[in-house]
Amino acid sequence: MAGTKPAFVVLDEPDVLAFLDVRPVFKGHVLVVPKCHLVTLPDLPADQLLCVFGAVQRIGSALQRALHADGHWVAVNNVVSQAIPHLHVHVVPRRRKDGLRGFFWPRLRYEDGEAADHAARIRSALGG
Repeated sequence: MAGTKPAFVVLDEPDVLAFLDVRPVFKGHVLVVPKCHLVTLPDLPADQLLCVFGAVQRIGSALQRALHADGHWVAVNNVVSQAIPHLHVHVVPRRRKDGLRGFFWPRLRYEDGEAADHAARIRSALGG
């Protein structure tokens, strides 16, 4: 169907895209990316900060509402531990006593249909 977004996309705006990480730290883990190609955070022009981090802020709030998370964690890797050479911001739902310690983050997999469900709930909480 023309114009249909993949089920894992949670936000698609003119300058920013956000979608579920296929190997989430916790289910609902979202990656926010500028649509223009940039490799690291220092490459992001100042006039795009509000666009990208405004989306990060809204998604963090949406994760808490949609997934009943206690909070969220935001991270950006620059070069080191950056598996994809394109700027991306991790927004991860957190719960008290969720077991996340230090910088050793286990990765999970979604069951069939579970990613689409999480994405739909987050989109709904974003008002979309």
